Amino acid sequence: MFPLKNPEAWLGLAAIALALGAGCNKPKSHRNVVPSPAVSGSAALATNASGPCQKYAAALCEKAGKDSEACGALTTSADVLSPDACTVGLKDIAYSVQKLGAAGKACEELVGKLCGAVGPTSETCNMVKTQTKQFPASRCKSMMDHLPEIIADLKKMEVANQPLSAEVAASIGNSKGPSFGPQNAKVTVVEFSDFQCPYCGKAATVVDQVKEKYSDKIHFVFRQFPLPMHENARTAAEAALAANAQGKFWQFHDKLFQNQTQLTRPGLEGFAKDAGLNVVEFKKALDSKTYASEVDSDVKLGESVAVQGTPTMFINGARVANPTSFETVSAQIDSALKGTPAPTGTPG
Repeated sequence: MFPLKNPEAWLGLAAIALALGAGCNKPKSHRNVVPSPAVSGSAALATNASGPCQKYAAALCEKAGKDSEACGALTTSADVLSPDACTVGLKDIAYSVQKLGAAGKACEELVGKLCGAVGPTSETCNMVKTQTKQFPASRCKSMMDHLPEIIADLKKMEVANQPLSAEVAASIGNSKGPSFGPQNAKVTVVEFSDFQCPYCGKAATVVDQVKEKYSDKIHFVFRQFPLPMHENARTAAEAALAANAQGKFWQFHDKLFQNQTQLTRPGLEGFAKDAGLNVVEFKKALDSKTYASEVDSDVKLGESVAVQGTPTMFINGARVANPTSFETVSAQIDSALKGTPAPTGTPG
């Protein structure tokens, strides 16, 4: 990524990047925590929608967007404004609506320029539209000052989201490592995962659902992609392959994701015992780094297909927008089984 002088512009792009990318990402300079809207306007209004101030806020939230930062601020203000002031505001609400519309033009202009650069029907454009609804006008204006850098980075994201060639898709799906389902299945699903990444833990639940629904219809391949900032992920990846060598990968896989805060060497050995492994052989494999080269190979393969974070999932070479959503994954698998293009749009 690039260093921006204005942190508001950077945080805006980071929010878009987070929505486009995986849950756990390789550390990059200036990639800090992305702030959410101050208050969820729709949630607050749902719990307290009576009185002139709440009605005033609700009317303006319809214009600003119920999940926008502006709506959050309006909903918070509704709790401290006097009913008389809000009654006056309701009588002249057209003025406030006009002001909100003028403020929103900066974000509309930003969306137009970004989508024009990456393609109005692209997945990146869909994400830009979704995320900027949550931005205040000031952030959109800040991002407008850095359009060349932001467009360049979004174009990289869009390229990374393009379906892999048949040859490359075959290369990541051809594995002697952990997998389930027939190798000659019409659909191949490949996941790059990190046992210490909490989002991968959510994806593991999705994989369980996929296995239950499609186990005899798809070939699922699990690949290791331990991220450098997760101190125990690398050893956990090697341990999982040691378990796979003893025919116990999925049992061990489940143990790791159910106990992500305990992936120390003693913890791994305890999970090996619980999974019914030969613990002596398991320890020997970890001590001698027997499966280190296989982990390296998976990481290199992931990097070759622009995997930047985890979980990253491909279905017949098409990157999954949201691998932590069973609905999204299932819809894409169904489309692949039918031989139709993968569904597009905002991920679920």
